[in-house]
Amino acid sequence: MKMEIRYANLDRQWRGHPDYDRHMSETGGVREVKSAARTVELLEVLAARGDRPARLQELADELEVPRSSMYALLQTLISRSWVRTDVTGSLYGIGIHALLTGTSYLDSDPRVRVVRPYLDEASQALGETIHMGRLDGRDVAYLATRESHEYLRTISRVGRRLPAHAGALGKALLAEHPDEELPQGPYEALTPNSHTTRDTLTADLREIRSRGHSVDREEGVLGIIGFGFALRYDSPAQDAISCSVPVARLTPEHEDQIVAVMREIRGKIEATAPGGAAVHWR
Repeated sequence: MKMEIRYANLDRQWRGHPDYDRHMSETGGVREVKSAARTVELLEVLAARGDRPARLQELADELEVPRSSMYALLQTLISRSWVRTDVTGSLYGIGIHALLTGTSYLDSDPRVRVVRPYLDEASQALGETIHMGRLDGRDVAYLATRESHEYLRTISRVGRRLPAHAGALGKALLAEHPDEELPQGPYEALTPNSHTTRDTLTADLREIRSRGHSVDREEGVLGIIGFGFALRYDSPAQDAISCSVPVARLTPEHEDQIVAVMREIRGKIEATAPGGAAVHWR
């Protein structure tokens, strides 16, 4: 399967979408540098494989590049610790510099620093798993997580990406954008409860706008219900917080408590977070 470049990097799935044209306009129509794009694609492929190392031919086939070119690129990245290889030199995985760069992103972000203490507060008040995520094209990237002490199964981690249409964080953020910005679909089904069409997702987003928060009823992970709240220190919102609860532990009373506490936490964050970043990132 050929690697797809994410929306923020001119995702092929979004070509023809209004934001694609806007991006090209903002960059003066400058096209990608092929070697740079290939390097990024390779790192994304290795990152997506997790604990499954790849062989040279697999990577060459997936990125549709000559084996010799892939070998040269891998050796360059290995020398800089962006890629690692095993003792036989035949298996490849993501390198430690990817972690260091990702950590730098979190450490340099003033919004993440502001939100972290409030995630602790929400976790202590509710005893549930609390997340912060950021919209990244068609996905949400998890930037901070506080795990429940009662529920030890990890459903997310910092740096994980999930489709925005299939979770509380993503739906809370999609509801902050006009419906016409949604891609046509069909959308990936992570569970039998996931939205797979634009019509059903659009109907859900209308309810979210009316309610003021999103509800993910086992759409991203079976057995888990999530409640998402967009953080409106940007317009449209790019960040959100959520609370995830096992279905077996969710009662109407606990749901009311979650919504009340998370609304209060959102208010505190929005009152504290810098209204405008010193650097306006695209």
